[in-house]
This record gives sequence, C-alpha cells and structure tokens, in this order.
Amino acid sequence: MSNFEARSAGLRMAWAERLLLWEIIYEERGTGNMERLWKSDLGDGTFQNPILFADYSDPDVIRVGDTYYMTASSFNYIPGLPILTSKDLINWKLVNYAIDNIDYENYKIPQHAKGVWAPAIRCHEGHFYIYYGMPDEGIFMVKAKDPLGVWEKPVLVLEGKGLIDPCPYWDEDGKAYIIHGYAKSRIGFKSHLGIFPMSWDGTKAIGEDHILYNGLETQPTIEGPKVYKRNGYYYILAPAGGVKPGWQTALRSKNIYGPYEEKIVLRQGGSPINGPHQGGLVDTVNGDEWFIHFQDRGLYGRIVHLQPVVWENDWPVMGIHAKDGCGEPCMVHQKPNTGVREEPCYLEASDSFEGETLNLMWQWLGNQQKNFYSLQERPGFLRLYCLNPSGKQEPVLWELPNVLTQKLVCPFFEAETCLSIGNLSNGEQAGMVMMGGHYAYIGVRNVGKKRELVLGTSYDSEEGLKEKVEQIAALDSDREKVYLTLSMEMGEGGAVFRMYYSLDGTERHPVRIDFMPSDHTWVGAKIGLFANVLEKEEKGGYGDFEYIKVTALPGEA
Repeated sequence: MSNFEARSAGLRMAWAERLLLWEIIYEERGTGNMERLWKSDLGDGTFQNPILFADYSDPDVIRVGDTYYMTASSFNYIPGLPILTSKDLINWKLVNYAIDNIDYENYKIPQHAKGVWAPAIRCHEGHFYIYYGMPDEGIFMVKAKDPLGVWEKPVLVLEGKGLIDPCPYWDEDGKAYIIHGYAKSRIGFKSHLGIFPMSWDGTKAIGEDHILYNGLETQPTIEGPKVYKRNGYYYILAPAGGVKPGWQTALRSKNIYGPYEEKIVLRQGGSPINGPHQGGLVDTVNGDEWFIHFQDRGLYGRIVHLQPVVWENDWPVMGIHAKDGCGEPCMVHQKPNTGVREEPCYLEASDSFEGETLNLMWQWLGNQQKNFYSLQERPGFLRLYCLNPSGKQEPVLWELPNVLTQKLVCPFFEAETCLSIGNLSNGEQAGMVMMGGHYAYIGVRNVGKKRELVLGTSYDSEEGLKEKVEQIAALDSDREKVYLTLSMEMGEGGAVFRMYYSLDGTERHPVRIDFMPSDHTWVGAKIGLFANVLEKEEKGGYGDFEYIKVTALPGEA
C-alpha cells in the first residue's frame, strides 16, 4: 500500500453517508439561524468541501506561525485583495483588505473584468507581500508588517499589458524572481509561463521578462503559477486545461530557469468538483501539506476547496483515489492536524449597520468615495446617497461604482432589507439588486411627483448593458418604508430566483420576473444595495437601509 493509499484509507465516506450529513446541515439551516449559512466543519473531526461557499477566486495561502492567511482576486470590486485568516484551514474569517482603491483614473467607473487578478501572498524578512497582476497595467506589489493593519501603497514592479498571475520567489543564493502567466486578450498568446528577476526588496524588475515554459502541446491554458522549493527541486504548481474542464499540473526542475518535467497531479475524475482550478500549497506545524483551490460554480462564482497532499517520488499527489500519481478532489475528509482547535465560524452576510464603518463583507462596484454613504447621519441605518458618478445622462447600475455589493455565501438563501424612502427626491431611486453578468433589481423611485415600486432588469444593446424598468405597484406619497427580498430557492426543476416586497413587514407579495442570476467573466453574482439619481444632475436625496438579513434556505448544494 502506497503512502497515499495509507493516508486515504478509512477517510473516505460513502455517498449515502455524505447525503445524510448534508440533510442534517440543511435541516439546521431551516431553523432560521442566520449564522449557519454554510458549514464546512462537520463537528466530528471531518470537514466537507467547499470550505468556503463564496466567490474567493484564485486563492493563495501561507502559514506564519500557527495562523493561515489567504487572499484572492478582487477584480473591479473595492476594497480589494481580501485577507482571511484561519487556525485550522477549515474555518475562515474575513479580517482585512490590502488595497482601498485602484489608483488609476478610469477605475472611478467600474472596469468590469479588469482590476486585481490572481494574487500570491508570501512572508519574507518580517513583511507580508502580495503580488498581483492587472492585465492592462502590469504586475504590482503591496506589503505590510502587520497583515491586519494598513498596507503600504502598491508598487508597480513591471509595467506591461497581459502580465498576470505573478508569484515571487526569494532564493537561497540572494536572488529573487517573479514567475507569471500571460493573458491572451491583452498580449495575443497564452499557455506559457514567464520569468523575470526582481530586486531583493521585491519592488522592481531588474531584468527582461522571457518565456520559461511552453504548455501549448501538453498543458494548454496553463496559468496561475505558484513557486516552491523542496528536496533540491523548484516546483511550479499551476492549473491547465481551462477553468471548468481543467486540472492541476506540477512542474519541477533543479534549475529555476528549467527545463521542467511535468505531471498532472489532480483532476476531476469521478468527483463532482469540476476544474479543479488555481490555488496554493501550504503546510501544517507537523509537516502535513494541503492544497487550497477553487471550483467554478457559475452564478456562485469560484468557491474554495481543500485537498490533502502527500509526496511520492518527489511529486505531489493531491486529493484522493490516486491513479498514476494523480488524485481527484475529496468531498468529505478528516480535518487537518494543525495543532490548534478552531471554533467553527461562518462568513457574515447579515448586517444591522450599527458600526462606525462598513462591515468587511461589503465591496463597492468600483473605486469608493467618502460621499457614497454614511453610518453616522442616522445611527443604526446605512444611508446611501443618490449619486451618478458615471456622469451619463441615463445612468445604469452597471456603470455606477456606488453600488454596494456582497458575495453569495451559501447555495440557497433569502436576503431581506428594510428601506426608508421618505427622503428620495424627484428623479431618484433606491433598492436592492442581484448583480451579475445581467442583473435585476427591485426598488422605489420618484418620478413626476409619483412614488412607485419598480422592477429593473438589464439587457444587451449595441451601446452596452441597458435597463428596462416597469412599475410593480404605485405607492402612497406619504409612505415611509418598504421591505424588499431577493431569494434563491429550490424549485421543482432546480434553483429558482425570486423577488418579494412587503408594505408592512409581514405580508409578502411576489414579483413576477423571468430572471436567473449569472456570473460575469470571472466574478459570481452578488447581492447589492443602491441609491442613484436617474439623470446626470444630482438632487441630494438618499435612501436609508435599516438592515440586511440573509438566511439560508434548504436545498442541495
């Protein structure tokens, strides 16, 4: 029996047992406990994948002492570069962000599919570093002494279009490098990895970039490299084959410049986990190793999984059911032995807006400004001002950075908010949106002295996304508030998206809508709150949101 087989023996659970566990979990969610949105830690020494049912795309992870630090892509969403921490690799908390805004003028308006791509986090000589690519600008670095504090201003390490997915490596001989991928949409080719030397302080390239590895024949669309050194070998772990149908590849060489041997070490196999895509390798205090990666789940975005790793013949073997050194993703597994017991925790989604600053689950659609909102003007409420930062005569939500969003954090849920509408001026609106490749919203708008509840949906046009808006109900001019709900529910034919409104907080009225949330390029759908003016000129009104309450609903993930 191999090392891999010995470790895996006894850890696999029968499919019927898995289903029973899931039924118990979803039954618990049906009680209305808002904290139980997604449960990976099963409480019996095992965990189920995904460890995060949330859109943390392109995750990378390191261990410093007994704490694990994770970051992920944030694209055009601000603040960017989330920082999550864990003691056991299963229970994660969102604790910080590394950047407040993207310091380019055009990012004042949402730059969808652009921005911060595929970061790598490392700790070097007492500082935490995150390297990330912006496909239209170049490779950047941001660092901090304390990852939970304020990070320094980002530094442009190498300017250039199409340079993405950077990973730094500081070698034992005093030399440092960046290994990275290429974006075909910007540079004209893909399926290659590049390398360039950088200064020891990590701030700038000190040599030319050149091709390190060509994967066209055997590892098409190879990208997202992460660099490690073990037993005299340099290893590059990288996904190939495409996001949904692809696999994990390991490259190794005695010289960082190659040539590299290659081996596929993790693929979907007989599991339901497609991809499995980009991630990072990390160890525990006792020397065990684990691999964190994402799975593309369409409208939910790129959710995060964890796989065991063993080594055979100086090659990593990931997951379970290994054949010829290539494993497949596990669904349920024994928890990592990290030496620390972590209390189960869950990503937050509900908010009572009682703090002095926005809770960390919130991100703006583009660069943020102080005048977007207030939590002090009416304590206990989130005030969103009706603005039009796009400057267009007929603004649409897709082009407004002041749309406040949060990730979906479980498969089936309902999200309710109470919106005070008494201070909306003529030509203004506020409401709740399900934002994605296309979007739908329910809100209140004032037009020509009429106050109406409206349904808005996006559609494609030659000029980009436009909105179609129709009245749901006329509202009395003296009405002060409405209750709005978005939900993902399990219907007879599968998942169903629904909207509701209530005038008294008790009786719900369904909204007729033919819409299903979807991802956009590399970002999942998101719940959002908004307030905006319907014209170019701003009027000074606002909407007050009393809370958002997100509750998990039963359904099979």
